[in-house]
Amino acid sequence: MKRLLISAAASLAVLLGLSSAAMSQEPIRLGDLNSYTGYAAFTHPYRDGWQLALEEINDAGGVLGQPIEVISRDDGASPSDAITVANELVSREGAEFLFGTLLSHVGLAVSDFARQKEVLFLAAEPLTDNLVWDAGHDYTFRLRPGTYVQAAMLAEEAAKLEATRWAVVAPNYEYGKSAVEAFKARLKELKPEVEFVAEQWPPQAQIDAGSVVQALADADPEAIFNVTFGGDLARFVREGEVRGLFEDREVVSMLSGEPEWIDPLGEDAPEGWIVTGYPWYGIDTPEHNAFLEAYQERFDDYPRLGSVVGYTALHSLAKAIEKADPWTRKPSSRPCAAWRSSPHWGRSGIAASTSKAPWEPSSVV
Repeated sequence: MKRLLISAAASLAVLLGLSSAAMSQEPIRLGDLNSYTGYAAFTHPYRDGWQLALEEINDAGGVLGQPIEVISRDDGASPSDAITVANELVSREGAEFLFGTLLSHVGLAVSDFARQKEVLFLAAEPLTDNLVWDAGHDYTFRLRPGTYVQAAMLAEEAAKLEATRWAVVAPNYEYGKSAVEAFKARLKELKPEVEFVAEQWPPQAQIDAGSVVQALADADPEAIFNVTFGGDLARFVREGEVRGLFEDREVVSMLSGEPEWIDPLGEDAPEGWIVTGYPWYGIDTPEHNAFLEAYQERFDDYPRLGSVVGYTALHSLAKAIEKADPWTRKPSSRPCAAWRSSPHWGRSGIAASTSKAPWEPSSVV
């Protein structure tokens, strides 16, 4: 009997030792970089989203028996700053993967860094199609539908309108340029008689709303395609309302239905615009309902689209690591196949080509 007790105690000690060793494994370090200072309306909910996902992943035992650790930095909303930060995350902090960024030109810069350093990068928010088309490579993947998909969705709605004289306003950098190019091309395909009578290209975050609105009004378009967002959108909307720009004119607008951009407008929020966005209060699917309940319980607030992006990004990245070779941390022979599934929305989470996401329908606000 004494021998049995000693044997059992020894076995229990071994099991406890193994369990302790498993729990004390080195974490898998992920590097997050985003424009937390410059675009807080989007990136702070984004951070809440990935923090919720991080808690869920680690509470469920981590990935491949290892906890996930995220080292987060501000990218300064600048390509040069983002490259410096990415290098620090990989070289100094030991990040094995990178994810995040908001602005398209920043995402492209980090993507090029990832290609050179052979580090996998999940571009969570950048919309430019160049990430996966002209400048695409095996080390960068994008989460959201890109400019072509979103612009094409809006163009299909725009083609149903009677308007044939169009004007555009868009920020003068990669995202704005690619969105306008895609919208114009697709609308021309659907409705050849359309003409574009004015284009305004204000610097990002530096719009002179008065001059932009006046220039558009002088061109007398029947409809306007808007690509501005954030503070530029707010200034454009308010100045346009004051000067009557939107009276008896259709407006088709990218991103303007996202809560982080439209909610700050309050009573000044435009009505009747055709937009892409995230109507969190009107999506009734089991996956979204579970996310919504968990998010509101954790943060006592409603989610923004940034919340969805952050949450889905980290869950998708964790799934990718799980599917990848655990010894090399490299995806298997087809990286896109390993990264494609996201268990929380019932559709593609990451892809090397664009697809319409369930939270970004065209809608009227």
